[in-house]
Amino acid sequence: MSLLENAAKTPDGIVMNGFLLSPVVEQCAGCGRVRQFDEQEFCSSYPDPTSKWTGGRCNFATHVKTQTTAAAKVNPLKASKRAAKGR
Repeated sequence: MSLLENAAKTPDGIVMNGFLLSPVVEQCAGCGRVRQFDEQEFCSSYPDPTSKWTGGRCNFATHVKTQTTAAAKVNPLKASKRAAKGR
């Protein structure tokens, strides 16, 4: 099932639920939210994918994994108290 079933082609472009959809950008390649409509690819979550990538990374991207930094620092005093309680 395509999530762009309600989309319609107009003279302005592809419109879905009142929003004019823009084609995906190259950073979207491999994303699970990309859908095809009239031989063009569009994002099923956001009408203008270009603006989502301007800040560095799209928060809807399913193909981009976040980089985790170092593990959270643990207070050794609290850790020893937890260990003593048996947690």
